[in-house]
Amino acid sequence: MTKTHWRLLIIFVVFVISAVYLAPSIQWYSNSRVEQDKMRLRRHPLSKKILNLGLDLQGGIHMVLELKTEALKDDSIETRREAIERAIEIIRNRIDQYGLGEVLIVAQGDRWIVVQMPGVTDREQARSLIGKTALLEFRLVESPEAAGAIEAKVREMGLATETVRLGQMPDEITKMLPPGTALLPGREQNFYLVRSTPEMTGANLVNARVELGGQYSGFPVVSLEFNPEGAKQFARVTEANIERQLAIVLDGVVQSAPVIRTRIPDGRAIIEGNFGPEESKLLKTVLQAGSLPAPLETVEERTVGPTLGDDSIKAGMMACLIGMIGIFIFMAVYYGWSGMLANMALVLNLLLLLAGMSALHATLTMPGIAGIILTIGMAVDANVLILERIREEIRLGKTVRLCIDAGYEKAFSAIFDGNLTTLIAAVFLFQFGTGPIKGFGVSLMLGLMASMFTAIMVTHTVYELWMSFRPIQKLSV
Repeated sequence: MTKTHWRLLIIFVVFVISAVYLAPSIQWYSNSRVEQDKMRLRRHPLSKKILNLGLDLQGGIHMVLELKTEALKDDSIETRREAIERAIEIIRNRIDQYGLGEVLIVAQGDRWIVVQMPGVTDREQARSLIGKTALLEFRLVESPEAAGAIEAKVREMGLATETVRLGQMPDEITKMLPPGTALLPGREQNFYLVRSTPEMTGANLVNARVELGGQYSGFPVVSLEFNPEGAKQFARVTEANIERQLAIVLDGVVQSAPVIRTRIPDGRAIIEGNFGPEESKLLKTVLQAGSLPAPLETVEERTVGPTLGDDSIKAGMMACLIGMIGIFIFMAVYYGWSGMLANMALVLNLLLLLAGMSALHATLTMPGIAGIILTIGMAVDANVLILERIREEIRLGKTVRLCIDAGYEKAFSAIFDGNLTTLIAAVFLFQFGTGPIKGFGVSLMLGLMASMFTAIMVTHTVYELWMSFRPIQKLSV
């Protein structure tokens, strides 16, 4: 295969992959907003494959919550940091149960939490989701044989763990449950058949921390500490159920299900396994999440209506359309056929950018649209540099093939340097920015990579194909 054939193959593969990732978004947004809401409530498979819209485009609620640190045991930086992490985990766990997508929950400073819930317009619902106290329970897991037929039925019905909740299960599943049991989802797309009555709750859990040691030497373990009343209950439970799994359940979701190895009389237990640092830290946070570590007070609350979001989308699309039309006219008039080829590269660049954002499950915001518009400008700049270099070579009297090859070769360094410096800035925006700033960084990074691909590889390959089919004496540029 020649160099041109390899380029063609790469271009074909890239655009096939892009079409696969972009198709679900096209299918999703071709429906009305009402139909989209219905599909999201049914947890339609497409909802996990689309390019999401941010709060400013979809509408929803933006809240800033302040952790009342005076309720903590002390006001140290470490205590505040742990309290913020714990509160974020509780809020995220509570919101996840309602199937809301694209929710942003981030710490801001050492006592504030920013929560953005696209698609939610009911303030009371939002306050209920965030402010409700989480429930931590310890439940015994029934034998795998008892759960086998039920799990098979769940898989047959195509139910996801997000849809199987207490009180929300189909009648076919409820009828199969043995008396005194309940089916609960796990964090990792699995299910557990547990006793319907918890053995104990997290009310008596005093502390949970990550330590090193245990049977799996070198791996982190999570140690638990109960108060005297909890120690008595835990000793009773562990003594009567050695070699059985004890599920740790937060708000109806099984976070972990360790095996009870021996009776634990002193209220101090260890959960061990092949945990990584992040897994053990998450489990510690979950165990501490029986209740909010301190009251949360809403210090800022804004509601963005869906109509305003639609207006933002229309305004952003209109800005892109007007800009691209102006560019298309200029390039076609000033550079002739070569300008039309550059215009085609711009359209492909936009499609690749949107496909890349869909593949990364990124969220498109108004700043993200601004990043797309800036990307279009950078892509035009790359094409102009190439075409001007080709013009210079034509003035020297070289053949068309030599002019094209020299034009791309001489323009590459300038294009690469300009895009690299902008890419570095975009990486820093993504790494250290939050919310809209991060969205701008994502769209700018993907757009720059797409523009390099289309301006250099795609257009150059088209020129080579054109020259391979017919001799060109004069190039319209």
